[in-house]
Amino acid sequence: MLPPELKGYNDILGDLFKCPSLPAYFLANIRVSKIAGASVNLTCGDISRMDLILVTWKIRPRTGNHCTLAYRTDQNKTDRTNCSERMDWKSSPDTDSALQIRQVTLTDEGCYICETVNSGGTFNQTYTLTVLVPPELTLTCDSKGTAVCKAAVGKPAAQISWDPNGDSRTELENHTDGTVTVRSIYSPNETSITCLVSHPASNKSISKECPADNRNTFLQYFAISAGLLGILFILALIFLCKLHRGRYDSNEQQELEPYASYVQKENVIYNTVYEVTVSEDLPPQLQSAT
Repeated sequence: MLPPELKGYNDILGDLFKCPSLPAYFLANIRVSKIAGASVNLTCGDISRMDLILVTWKIRPRTGNHCTLAYRTDQNKTDRTNCSERMDWKSSPDTDSALQIRQVTLTDEGCYICETVNSGGTFNQTYTLTVLVPPELTLTCDSKGTAVCKAAVGKPAAQISWDPNGDSRTELENHTDGTVTVRSIYSPNETSITCLVSHPASNKSISKECPADNRNTFLQYFAISAGLLGILFILALIFLCKLHRGRYDSNEQQELEPYASYVQKENVIYNTVYEVTVSEDLPPQLQSAT
């Protein structure tokens, strides 16, 4: 159980399995993140070299063998056990106890403990090293207009967004070395798109002209064609109605023409008879006038 004044270190230390041989409450842990391929320098903290007896770097990687670098001042002697050539003293250990790691890789992740011994006792400075791997960014489009943005083998997993913003789905692929490949599948409504990748190691973007989504284009063409066909159908109905109405009026007129002719003839006969009758009834002097 930790002393009450040091219980807050639970949150700081995180995974204690990295340093199983040392009690957590003796450690002042510092978290360090470095991009793969860069160099990192770790110091032993503020220590006095006047009465320094022994400096030991204990390296506990997440995977692989443990490593030790030691320097004994009274004998001016250094010792090295299982350490990579990329791990060494930053300079001469008799003047500087800092550890330098050149071109860090994922295998360097883990716990780094500097243990110093002087007349006042033993002191520890602990680092938790995390290696960041920038993802490799690609953007492709298929013939259907679907865009795929891939942030490959990054650590930690990248965050992908799109411009213009739209619905997308994300797929993750975890690799054995701790890296993650992230794929974002996006069906844009526009041809000019940009994939935006956010990552602790670097923020990147890539743009591309993608063909329009054929499915959306087909739907648009279908809607336009259906609308035009609907308009043509309505116009055809109107034309047929007018044509039918014209034929109906023409037939009705043809049916009425004999009757009208008959009425006209009857009227002519009636008028003639009437005139004859009237002329017969008139006095002789008026008949001659007519």
